[in-house]
Amino acid sequence: MADDKRYNGWTNYETWAVKLWIDNEEPSYSYWREQAENWQRVPEHYAHDQSPRPPMHSLGAQLKDEFFNMAPDLGTTVWADLLTAALAEVNWDEIAKSMLEDLE
Repeated sequence: MADDKRYNGWTNYETWAVKLWIDNEEPSYSYWREQAENWQRVPEHYAHDQSPRPPMHSLGAQLKDEFFNMAPDLGTTVWADLLTAALAEVNWDEIAKSMLEDLE
Protein backbone atom coordinates (compact mmCIF):
# COMPACT_ATOMS: atom_id res chain seq x y z
CA MET A 1 0.00 0.00 0.00
CA ALA A 2 1.35 3.40 -0.95
CA ASP A 3 2.33 5.79 1.82
CA ASP A 4 0.23 8.53 0.23
CA LYS A 5 -2.90 6.93 1.75
CA ARG A 6 -1.56 6.99 5.33
CA TYR A 7 -3.46 9.21 7.74
CA ASN A 8 -2.31 10.30 11.21
CA GLY A 9 -0.04 7.25 11.46
CA TRP A 10 -2.72 4.77 10.34
CA THR A 11 -3.06 2.84 7.08
CA ASN A 12 -5.66 5.30 5.77
CA TYR A 13 -8.38 7.72 6.81
CA GLU A 14 -11.02 4.99 7.07
CA THR A 15 -8.95 3.00 9.59
CA TRP A 16 -8.17 6.12 11.62
CA ALA A 17 -11.83 7.19 11.68
CA VAL A 18 -13.11 3.80 12.91
CA LYS A 19 -10.47 3.64 15.66
CA LEU A 20 -11.23 7.23 16.67
CA TRP A 21 -14.94 6.44 17.06
CA ILE A 22 -14.20 3.25 18.99
CA ASP A 23 -11.97 5.16 21.40
CA ASN A 24 -14.17 8.24 21.81
CA GLU A 25 -17.52 6.67 22.61
CA GLU A 26 -17.46 5.18 26.12
CA PRO A 27 -19.83 2.24 25.51
CA SER A 28 -17.95 1.33 22.33
CA TYR A 29 -14.55 1.70 24.01
CA SER A 30 -15.59 -0.45 26.98
CA TYR A 31 -17.11 -3.14 24.76
CA TRP A 32 -14.11 -3.41 22.45
CA ARG A 33 -11.62 -3.32 25.33
CA GLU A 34 -13.46 -6.27 26.85
CA GLN A 35 -13.40 -8.09 23.52
CA ALA A 36 -9.65 -7.49 23.20
CA GLU A 37 -9.13 -8.84 26.73
CA ASN A 38 -11.14 -11.93 25.85
CA TRP A 39 -9.10 -12.61 22.71
CA GLN A 40 -5.84 -12.00 24.55
CA ARG A 41 -6.62 -14.55 27.30
CA VAL A 42 -6.32 -17.54 24.99
CA PRO A 43 -3.13 -17.68 22.91
CA GLU A 44 -4.86 -19.04 19.79
CA HIS A 45 -8.47 -19.28 18.78
CA TYR A 46 -9.86 -21.30 15.95
CA ALA A 47 -11.81 -20.08 12.97
CA HIS A 48 -14.76 -21.96 11.52
CA ASP A 49 -12.33 -24.02 9.44
CA GLN A 50 -10.43 -24.93 12.65
CA SER A 51 -7.19 -23.30 11.54
CA PRO A 52 -5.26 -21.45 14.26
CA ARG A 53 -5.62 -17.67 14.28
CA PRO A 54 -3.60 -15.27 16.40
CA PRO A 55 -5.70 -13.01 18.67
CA MET A 56 -5.03 -10.00 16.41
CA HIS A 57 -6.62 -11.69 13.39
CA SER A 58 -9.51 -13.05 15.44
CA LEU A 59 -10.26 -9.65 16.96
CA GLY A 60 -9.83 -8.02 13.55
CA ALA A 61 -12.34 -10.42 12.03
CA GLN A 62 -14.80 -9.74 14.86
CA LEU A 63 -14.42 -5.98 14.40
CA LYS A 64 -15.06 -6.27 10.67
CA ASP A 65 -18.07 -8.55 11.08
CA GLU A 66 -19.69 -6.41 13.75
CA PHE A 67 -19.10 -3.10 11.95
CA PHE A 68 -20.49 -4.45 8.67
CA ASN A 69 -23.51 -5.82 10.56
CA MET A 70 -24.07 -2.48 12.35
CA ALA A 71 -24.09 -0.50 9.12
CA PRO A 72 -27.52 0.96 8.41
CA ASP A 73 -29.59 -0.57 5.65
CA LEU A 74 -29.39 2.06 2.95
CA GLY A 75 -30.97 -0.12 0.30
CA THR A 76 -29.58 -0.10 -3.19
CA THR A 77 -28.21 3.42 -3.30
CA VAL A 78 -25.03 5.30 -3.96
CA TRP A 79 -24.82 5.84 -0.18
CA ALA A 80 -24.81 2.10 0.46
CA ASP A 81 -22.09 1.61 -2.14
CA LEU A 82 -19.96 4.38 -0.63
CA LEU A 83 -20.37 3.08 2.92
CA THR A 84 -19.48 -0.46 1.86
CA ALA A 85 -16.43 0.80 -0.04
CA ALA A 86 -15.25 2.83 2.96
CA LEU A 87 -15.64 -0.10 5.36
CA ALA A 88 -13.76 -2.33 2.92
CA GLU A 89 -10.76 0.02 3.16
CA VAL A 90 -10.47 -0.28 6.95
CA ASN A 91 -7.43 -2.21 8.16
CA TRP A 92 -9.23 -4.21 10.85
CA ASP A 93 -6.08 -6.08 11.92
CA GLU A 94 -4.24 -2.79 12.47
CA ILE A 95 -7.03 -1.63 14.80
CA ALA A 96 -7.02 -5.00 16.58
CA LYS A 97 -3.24 -4.91 17.01
CA SER A 98 -3.49 -1.43 18.53
CA MET A 99 -6.23 -2.55 20.92
CA LEU A 100 -4.21 -5.55 22.07
CA GLU A 101 -1.09 -3.39 22.53
CA ASP A 102 -3.14 -0.94 24.61
CA LEU A 103 -3.78 -3.77 27.08
CA GLU A 104 -0.07 -4.19 27.77
